[in-house]
Amino acid sequence: MLRWGWVREVETSRRQALAGAAALALAGVLPRSALASAADKRRTVRPSRLRPGDTVGLVNPAGVVWEPVNVEIVIESLAALGFKAKRGPNLLARRGYFAGTDEQRAADLNAMFADPEVRAIHCVRGGWGSARILPRLDWQTIARNPKILLGYSDITALLLALHAKTGLVTFHGPVAAAQWNPFNVGYMKRVLQEGEAVTFENLKEIDEDDLTVVENRVQTLRPGTARGRLLGGNLTVLTSLIGSDYLPDWDGCILFIEDVEEAPYRIDRMLTQLRLAGILQKARAVIWGNCTDCKPGAGFGSLTVTEVLQDHLLPLGVPAWAGAMIGHIDRQFTLPVGVEVEVEATAGTIRMAEPAVVSAP
Repeated sequence: MLRWGWVREVETSRRQALAGAAALALAGVLPRSALASAADKRRTVRPSRLRPGDTVGLVNPAGVVWEPVNVEIVIESLAALGFKAKRGPNLLARRGYFAGTDEQRAADLNAMFADPEVRAIHCVRGGWGSARILPRLDWQTIARNPKILLGYSDITALLLALHAKTGLVTFHGPVAAAQWNPFNVGYMKRVLQEGEAVTFENLKEIDEDDLTVVENRVQTLRPGTARGRLLGGNLTVLTSLIGSDYLPDWDGCILFIEDVEEAPYRIDRMLTQLRLAGILQKARAVIWGNCTDCKPGAGFGSLTVTEVLQDHLLPLGVPAWAGAMIGHIDRQFTLPVGVEVEVEATAGTIRMAEPAVVSAP
């Protein structure tokens, strides 16, 4: 009853804002574009936190899982953390490189949001295909049943679309088939279970063969602090959604991006697309995570990724840094997409202004 009442409150507020904007637009006080802006501005919806014994739904909205044993490992890992797992009916389906047809993958995700037993939804892997199922998702059911959704890489399409369509805070972090190392588990517990307003900060480990920190170094491109709503994900997936209505409002955001196996010229092309679309200019700060295996290649005819970042980010005049523990790496943050954060570019820190989850009703 509490959840239904809250959804009605959100929808009533949205309709009142939309009606007010429409009246002003018709009266000539506001431009008609304000009508669309009012419709897009939604209240942030935080899902309930995870508790021991909760059921976690497993879905595969993109690439296929080739070996069933990998799902067994995921289920046993969740059990070790104190959770029950529930498989999507089509979890091991296959159509070419997809985990089943678009209809099957969308059906699993819709079913998990509709299932009252399921408290969180964990994507088993990424790959490609999440964007294909967006038109098949039941947005009303998702809005009525806000739940944790966790994943990264291709799952960026879902993380951004769900936030854009329903206001739901989603989570950019390890997929279920990723490593369950202490770093990953620690951040997932603090953010999703304990409801902590976490400060994310790179490890500062010095290997026994080194004299200083070598791995996970923060590279400050422009110092400074900023505050805004944390939005972003995989750069390739994000840019593929430009022009659709599955992206959120970027005004005043803290933008984080990462990628894998992309040549610097491709990174350049995608950042150019973000700039031409007006997204980069709306960011109050930019965080570049890791670009795994994004080397220039042989010869001297290429810019480096760092040079590409400097070309695009320095002219913005906002705090920016590279090397955050985000992306296709073994140890990564669990970032709340849609939550207000404060960042500091010299230290490379991301401080949540509030918890990303609420106590269960």
